[in-house]
Amino acid sequence: MVDVASDKRASAIGAWLKRWADWAVANAPVIAERISPNRWIKPATAAIGRHLPAGLYPRSLLIVIAPMVLLQSIVVLIFLERHWEMVTEQLSAAVTRDIAHLVSLYETYPYEDNYQQLIDLARDRLEMAVSVHPGESLPADQPRPFFRLLDRTLSKEINQRIGKPFWLDTLGKSGFVEIRIQTGDAIFRVIARRSRTYASNSHIFILWMVGSSLVLLTGAIIILRNQIRPIQRLAAAAEAFGLGRNVEGFRPSGATEVQRAARAFIRMRERIERQIEQRTTMLAGVSHDLRTLLTRFKLQLAFLEDRPEVAELERDVNEMRHMLEDYLAFARGDAGETPQDTDITALIGDLARDAAGNGKTVTADSRVSRPVMVKPNAFKRCLWNLVQNAARHGERVRINAETADSMLTITVEDNGPGIPEDRREDVFKPFFRLDDARNQDTGGTGLGLAIARDITTSHGGDITLGTSALGGLKATISVPV
Repeated sequence: MVDVASDKRASAIGAWLKRWADWAVANAPVIAERISPNRWIKPATAAIGRHLPAGLYPRSLLIVIAPMVLLQSIVVLIFLERHWEMVTEQLSAAVTRDIAHLVSLYETYPYEDNYQQLIDLARDRLEMAVSVHPGESLPADQPRPFFRLLDRTLSKEINQRIGKPFWLDTLGKSGFVEIRIQTGDAIFRVIARRSRTYASNSHIFILWMVGSSLVLLTGAIIILRNQIRPIQRLAAAAEAFGLGRNVEGFRPSGATEVQRAARAFIRMRERIERQIEQRTTMLAGVSHDLRTLLTRFKLQLAFLEDRPEVAELERDVNEMRHMLEDYLAFARGDAGETPQDTDITALIGDLARDAAGNGKTVTADSRVSRPVMVKPNAFKRCLWNLVQNAARHGERVRINAETADSMLTITVEDNGPGIPEDRREDVFKPFFRLDDARNQDTGGTGLGLAIARDITTSHGGDITLGTSALGGLKATISVPV
């Protein structure tokens, strides 16, 4: 019967273990997710990252300073505190033994000389001032100090070694400690130097530690700054090149890895500039050849009679010339132009005057008070494409410009039919044309917005489309200044 019962229990345990194992296998992903360290490491890391400084230099300083401060805190809180407390306890114990010896002598003093020999013994041999005050009582308790190491240690030693009512004054600024002990009907008063009861020179260690740390940190900051400066120059050069500005006087410096990155940037810049130069040269040749052919066509058409077919051919030639200019402008971009300080207020004023006409109302408002570094011809073409597009499809056009938070923002709004929200990114694609009212019978090439975005991107900015308060389309240009 015993064996049968044991087999049943074993079978039950085995069945339970099998059910548990099957459940664990079936829920393995959930269990792994719940016990995964990433469940709390990632949120903690993200929370810490939000409070860390963003720059490389302050983060590097934090990496240098934080371990040093942590190490010094550990040294002060553990080693120094233990050392301080141990030394103070030993000094207090020694002083208390001397006082206990004096109290014992006082209680058995055989002479009638008003305790003069006892007082001389305490002064000459123990460096304490002793006095006896018959008929007095202990004064009221002193307020406890915030840092109670000496008060606590000395009180413990007096209780253990003397065991009589006492009063302490460890708050005095004279460098002495006063102890009064109740002995019978008199007060036994002892004054000892504070240095005999307290490890008072520990602050010197702290001063040396803090001073040496400041010297080391100053040297580390200077060295670290020299190491970070080449990275900052590389970042500034890359940013300037991305904004289409000339990068002059930049050369590799700093650590080996930083120099490698700088040389790679220089090689990349040279390849891009060489490619742009080759493309510009090729496009200039193509433009010259095609314009020569178009000019020849126009001259031949000029000698023909005025017939409807000739007028249609002239319109085709003009349209081909317009398309050729758009294609070349899109392919060329803003290559070869140098950024200059440009008066944005005057620029948008000229655009508003040029776009006004044919019953169109164009208003311009600028709150840009200082010149902005842009490529003037390319930037003017970018704005003209937007203004011309707005004037083509709307009766009212409004242009606004302002600077805030180191960004130049220009908006071009119209009261036309607008563009559906789900098609606003598509219109920036080259040769893309909508089938709705904004592009019907316009004769455009579908490159205006693509050219505008390409120029804005080369300035380090972007163009976004939205809904205008006038009821039509709102184009917003944002460029860093």
